[in-house]
This record gives sequence, C-alpha cells and structure tokens, in this order.
Amino acid sequence: MNEEPPPADIFPYEYRGNQKEIADLIRDTVKNGGSAVIESGTGTGKTVVSMVGALEAALGTHRKIIYLTRTKSQQKQIVQEARAISEKHPIICIGVQGRSPHTCPMMSRDPENETGTSEELSRLCSEYKKDDGTGRPCVYYENIGRTDLQELLDHVKKAHPEPEEFAEYCLKRDLCPYETVKHLMKHADVVAAPYSFIFMPHIRDRFMEWAGAPLSEMVMIVDEAHNLPDYLREVMSLEYSSKAMALAEREAAEWNDPDVHAGLSVTDVIGVLRECLDEALSQYLTGDDGMMPSTFLQDELMVRLGMSSHSLNMVYKGLIDRGEMIAEIKKSKKKLPRSYILSLGSFLSAWNMSDEETNVFLVSGGDNPKFQAYCLDPMMAAEPLRLCWSSVHMSGTLAPLADYTEEIGLRDAVERIFPSPFPPENLRILYVNDVSTKYDEFNNIPEVYKRMKAHLVSLVRAVKRNTAVFFPSYAIMERFLADGIGKEMGKEPFIERRGMTQLELTEEVSQFRLSEGSVLFAVTGGRISEGLDFPDRDLEMAVLIGIPYPKPTARQEALRRYFDMRFGNGWEHSSKIPAMRKMRQAIGRLIRSETDRGIAVILDRRTFNLEDINAEPTDDPCRDVAAFFRNEQK
Repeated sequence: MNEEPPPADIFPYEYRGNQKEIADLIRDTVKNGGSAVIESGTGTGKTVVSMVGALEAALGTHRKIIYLTRTKSQQKQIVQEARAISEKHPIICIGVQGRSPHTCPMMSRDPENETGTSEELSRLCSEYKKDDGTGRPCVYYENIGRTDLQELLDHVKKAHPEPEEFAEYCLKRDLCPYETVKHLMKHADVVAAPYSFIFMPHIRDRFMEWAGAPLSEMVMIVDEAHNLPDYLREVMSLEYSSKAMALAEREAAEWNDPDVHAGLSVTDVIGVLRECLDEALSQYLTGDDGMMPSTFLQDELMVRLGMSSHSLNMVYKGLIDRGEMIAEIKKSKKKLPRSYILSLGSFLSAWNMSDEETNVFLVSGGDNPKFQAYCLDPMMAAEPLRLCWSSVHMSGTLAPLADYTEEIGLRDAVERIFPSPFPPENLRILYVNDVSTKYDEFNNIPEVYKRMKAHLVSLVRAVKRNTAVFFPSYAIMERFLADGIGKEMGKEPFIERRGMTQLELTEEVSQFRLSEGSVLFAVTGGRISEGLDFPDRDLEMAVLIGIPYPKPTARQEALRRYFDMRFGNGWEHSSKIPAMRKMRQAIGRLIRSETDRGIAVILDRRTFNLEDINAEPTDDPCRDVAAFFRNEQK
C-alpha cells in the first residue's frame, strides 16, 4: 500500500460539471468515517470521481478501498481509471474475481469443474495444493513461493492489468492467477471485487484475511448501488427444487442409499419431501407461485415421518454428515467435491431456522417446482456496510435516496443527487399512446401486439442508426423473434439470449458495434441495459417495448406488503420505482459523453404516469425521430 499522502488533487482529467464537488463530498465523508448515498447522472464519471475522493482520504492511512461491482466489465473500468490516476499519484489496484477453472490448468482438465460453485472449487483447490505422498502438489501454487512478489507488484503498478490480462500474465509464468492475487491483495490501495466477496459471510472472512485489513479499516464503494437491495435479498433466500431432489436421489443410489437416522434412508427422506411438495402445490399454488404457512414443511415432515422436531434435526444432521463424507471422498480423488445429499441437508436445516418475520415461504410451479424462502428485508445482509470505516453508494438511478438508506440500514448518511452535466437537448425521450404491454391488452387484444410490432419495424426501417430494443422479459422478446421480426425489419438482430456466458455476450455486442445501422435485442434490467457503455455512434436510438413492471406473483405481493409496512405505498416501491430505474438505466446507454446524442421511444401509453422518465407523447414516432436526427445534421 502507498502510505504517502497524496498531492492536493489526483483527479486525472479536466473536471467537468459536478465532478469536483462529488469527489470532495466523498473525500470528506471517508475522512469522517461516514456514509454517502449519491445519485449521479449519466456522464458524471462515477467510477473515477468516487475512487479519487476515497483515495484522497485513505492514502497515507492504513485504510483500504474495496470497490464492489456486480459485473466483470465494471471491474475493467475500475482498473482503467486506476491507471489514469497513477499518472498523478502511483497506486496499486488489484481486481479479484471468483475462482474459475478457466484460470486453473489443474481444474480445467475436468469438464465437470465448469459447474462448480466457489465453495466447491475452493475445496478442490485445497486438495490440489497438498503433497499427497506422490511429491506432485500443484506446481502453479508452489511457484508462487519461489517468485519475487515485489516483481509482480512492480508489474501491477506499471501495467495496471485488467483481471483477465493479469491471469494471462500469471499463467505464462506458471503461476496460479487466483492465489497470486490473494498474495498481492494486502499491498493494494484499491481492490475491485464482486459483491459476493463482502456479502457472503463464508467468503468475506477469508477475503478480509487476504486483504490484510479488518472490516473496520475498509472503505466500501458500492457500484450500481440500486441493484444492492435485491441482490442482498437473493443472497439471504433459500430454494430447493424437484430437479435437485432427483439429483440427490440418484446420488443416494450410487452410494447404496445410506441411512441418516433410525433406519431412515436418504431415499426415504426424498420420497416424503416430494410428497410435501406435491401437497403444497395442490393447496397453495395460484398462478406461478403461492404463499405457504411458515411451518408447513416442518409440520408435514413431522407428520409423514412420525417424528418430533428434535428427531427431524437429527435427520438433517445425518444428511449433512453423509453428504460431507461423499464430498470428501470425491475431493481426495481430485474430483469436484459436490454432494446433492449435502445440499438437501443444508437446505432443510437452513429452512428450519429461517425467520418468518423477514422471509416469505413460497411454493413455485412450472417445469421444476420448488420450495422457496424469499428474504424480504436486506438489512441483515447489509451489516458489513455498517461495520466498515466508511461506505459510498453510487448509481445513476438511486432515488428515492432516503428509502435506500433506510432499507440498507445506514446511519446518518449524506444524501445527494447530481444531474447529468450534458446538454439536455442531446437526449429526447418519446412515448406512444396506442400500445401497452399491460397483460390484458398485450396478450388478449391482437391489434395491440400488431401495432407494437408495426411501430418497431417502422422505426428501424426509418432510421439507419444503431438501435437497441429493450424488452421487459425474455418471453416477450422470444415471441417477437418467433414471429419473424427480423425479416420484417429487414435485418436480423443481435441478441442478448438467456444463459449467455460473458464471453458470448461480449462477442455479440462487439459484432453489433461493428455493424452500421444494426439492431440489438436486449432485456430491460439485463447485463446490456445496465453494465455496458455505447459511446458516440455505437448506439443512437433505444426502443423500449413496454414498461418492465414485475409479474404479479405471490412473492411480488409479499414484497408489496413489506414495502407497505416499511414506507407506505407498497406498489410504488415494489413495482413502479424498480421499473423506472430499469428504464432509466436502459435509456442511459445512449448518452455517455458531451458529444453523444440519442433518442428513446417507449412503446407504452402508461409512460405518462412515470414522472421520473420525462417522456413526451408522440402520435408519429417515426416523424419525430427523423426530425431529431435531421436537426443533428444542421
């Protein structure tokens, strides 16, 4: 770490708009050990101003900046800005990513490892690092001890490599990239890390050890903070599905169906659990899901197995013990230490301890029915943000700030909104009045769907500009594709598909950028709409197919009730505000610099109710879009 205080100003560019004010606000907040919740409009340079402000307060102390990101592409931006800052004052920035077989020559030999969780891969790695008597421990790990770490630090300080670049550098030197990053982290001024490294307890404890700093000395910067509450809900939630039962059942057969308690076998437990799932589906499922009593599963298991709650806990322990044994045997054979029996026991044990005050208990239908304990309150999972030295929460779509602050549980946070510094005339937002994706209209009135398609086709044909079309769901996107929308538009779209890897998505977007007048289909709230920049002519028009209100489900209704109790007006907080945030993020892809110009067209009459979108009605979107671009050429 650089323990020399920085010069008076380490901002690497010429200040524009409110950038200096934001950086100074963050510097003062970090110095005082407080929290800042900031909405900063498109083009503010949130990454660099937050880093500069935090560094000006932390350099010269023992405090470490942890920059938390949701995606890998955002980590690249952090490293790039650190490279620029180092021109004014040298710093070390390390990007850490989850353990992956792609960067481990030992793990990449077995295709099964591609599906491994971070915990499973960590356990497998520990086995590779052992000398098991053959004298052949992992050479990529052993080589770290034979390498001059200062040489590696000098490379990081000089080259400021992105995580993928540093992984390649390590592999060329026969070093394990993941373990090398762990060894270097304690020397870093800034560590860019995924959310999970702080908000998953079993990872956080190890992360703090690698970073060489206690939580109380860490400065947390939360990137794209509007995503954090929902992320924390997912982290704290549990689920177990019919397919998971089938996998556990198959594993039990492979291991002679071991007993777990008092003559009860794994298969016996799974059979009864499947009966409980069928009963829950018949009693509580309404639509996609249904709300169950919090005690339903435990009560059903006790009745059907004829056991007390104490005996059931012994069953859960037995499942965990058998699963751990299987995982250990697999690990000793250098196989992925996965046990579906262990997952079953862990789920049942955690479900039994779930708090009914903060969780809603659900059964979901479909091709893979499941039990789910969905966490409504993210405050407990956000505890690291209250225990660290200081936290900075940044997003372009964070309002209402007071609600975010309260939901995360921050104390005495400074809350500020800064507008975009760019000319407002560079962005125009329109909406049409004759269509809607409201379920009853879009699905039951054929003319509405036909008009929606006609608007999209006309806009794409009328404007030979790179265009992104944002759909509220994959299902609606796939309906348009199945109906031959590409042929009607006169060009096949590039597509953000379900389950794409990051590499596949990057390649698809790259091809879109290189094809003049091309069309990109994406999902509002997806990786493209929130995580990628499209400067200059890369993107000039966005078409939003409807408003991405969440589907009405039992889970959504429970969330509405939670917000009713917490803030009042639960529908606004559970549906309207999240929809507006997603739309603003998608529209924000258009304007990334002072010279960018773009137009967005929202195909939904309900837009007039969305005050934060600032859209104008149009009865002829093609005319108005063409006029916007004609004005550009004057």
